[in-house]
Amino acid sequence: VLHAATPIVELIRDPASNPALKVQLRSVQAMRDFASSELALPDNDSYRAYADLGRPYVVWNVFAAPALSLKAKNWCMLMVGCVGYRGYYDKQDAENFAAELRREGYDTYVAGVPAYSTLGYFPDPVLNTFLRFGTLEAARIIFHELAHQVVFVQDDSLFNESFATAVENEGMRRWLAANATPEQGTAFKAQRARKTAVATLLQDYREQFRTLYDNDGGRPPDQQTAAKAELFAALRRDYAELRASWGGYAGYDRFFAADLNNAKLVSLALYNDLVPAFEALLASRNHDLPQFYRSVIGLAALDKAARHDALSQQLPLAIAIKRKAGGTMSAISRQER
Repeated sequence: VLHAATPIVELIRDPASNPALKVQLRSVQAMRDFASSELALPDNDSYRAYADLGRPYVVWNVFAAPALSLKAKNWCMLMVGCVGYRGYYDKQDAENFAAELRREGYDTYVAGVPAYSTLGYFPDPVLNTFLRFGTLEAARIIFHELAHQVVFVQDDSLFNESFATAVENEGMRRWLAANATPEQGTAFKAQRARKTAVATLLQDYREQFRTLYDNDGGRPPDQQTAAKAELFAALRRDYAELRASWGGYAGYDRFFAADLNNAKLVSLALYNDLVPAFEALLASRNHDLPQFYRSVIGLAALDKAARHDALSQQLPLAIAIKRKAGGTMSAISRQER
């Protein structure tokens, strides 16, 4: 990936560069500067170069969960610790590994990923894999991935991804307020509303599945399996009802297809479940991002149980914010495509 990267300033100066790409890269430059000047995110060489990888995603992640559990299977790696997914640069390798896990009895999900962070160890470039979705999507991803360079805790994917999503949300709110056209703002708000609605729907159903798997664990496996199928069928029906209000938008149809399973449910939980708590913490710091980062760094120093307990104490404030806003708390997933 790094070998394929060219500094953005060089591409913009090069007469041979695609004119449409130049327009996008100029916007990305402004977004990257905004990330450091307005969001207090690291000012380094990350996202100052561009690479076209010649493929739609940079990696494909494999998620897995037991057939009757929402406990994600973890894999442990250097630098990042244990995470709830395993990444592959080749899609077929990911599919082959997922097939092995299915033979072992796991539910699996292979998801294309447009970006990832090396946590500041290397200068991550802007990639065609996410720029192809437009400059607003690029801004969202850049804010998210740079947040991982501020705080990253080994063995706690939920904490890491929820924090980065909260920063991403705040970054997009500020960027849109300062730079977006009315049309862009309207389109992004509609996209965010869909993501929030889907995240809320899935969170509600995850609780129902946890009740089925944990509280009803004494039932015979065949009865649990039958109840699981009925619950997924109900989820699809509720999604169809939700989708009907979107005026023909079908971006989530593939996710809710016939292979909907436990692995898909846990894949989105990583990015959403603690977001309301982080956003409440940010609000309690008057949306002062440096102060918010210091508070999160303090949480990161705690052990995992204490860290999550401290965040759970933010939930009453999160509920109050939700009621004041008159809507659902934001919980943006990264997989609307």
